[in-house]
Amino acid sequence: MTTRSPSVAVFDLGGVLIDWNPRHLYRKLFGGDDAAMERFLATVCTQTWNEHQDAGRSFAAAAALLRAAHPDQADLIDAYGARFDEMMAGAIHGTVEILAELRADGVPLYALSNWSAETYPLAQRRFDFLQWFSGVLISGQEGVIKPSPRIYRLLLERFGIAASDAVYVDDNPRNVAAGAAFGMRSLHFTDPAALRRDLAGLGLLGT
Repeated sequence: MTTRSPSVAVFDLGGVLIDWNPRHLYRKLFGGDDAAMERFLATVCTQTWNEHQDAGRSFAAAAALLRAAHPDQADLIDAYGARFDEMMAGAIHGTVEILAELRADGVPLYALSNWSAETYPLAQRRFDFLQWFSGVLISGQEGVIKPSPRIYRLLLERFGIAASDAVYVDDNPRNVAAGAAFGMRSLHFTDPAALRRDLAGLGLLGT
């Protein structure tokens, strides 16, 4: 029995197509003191805290909670939302090149991303390739984040994608596993060269 090649590509955004990392901003704010920056990101503006914005909480509400607990860090806390654009260093060009090749070959493209509804428009204004997708599902607009099964089900149902037809690319192993649980061929993104090999192996991209 042969397994047919996928015909649809679903991409995560941050860490796959866009070089997003709060360190791009906070390294500047901490003057290059990486140890102090890492303590701040581990204890104040944490990944867990940020995920609540990805799930729909406003930055105003999120910052107010942290300022109450860390009043001496108020300016640094407020910078997370106010200077979010500086956390996006730019496109991950090798992946964008792959996306362009898939598009040229007529492969339907979709995006599934954990991203705040407030800050996603910043990315839309900066990155023209976000217009290449036939459909985009942003967690902050839906009130649910990966790896919840609800968001994968919503993606497939909203855009009429058969899971068996899709290859899903994400840099977070937890999200990759959740996509695989829905029957998508799910790839853990590490770098564009490895992704190119993986997609070629699936027959979705020429070598």
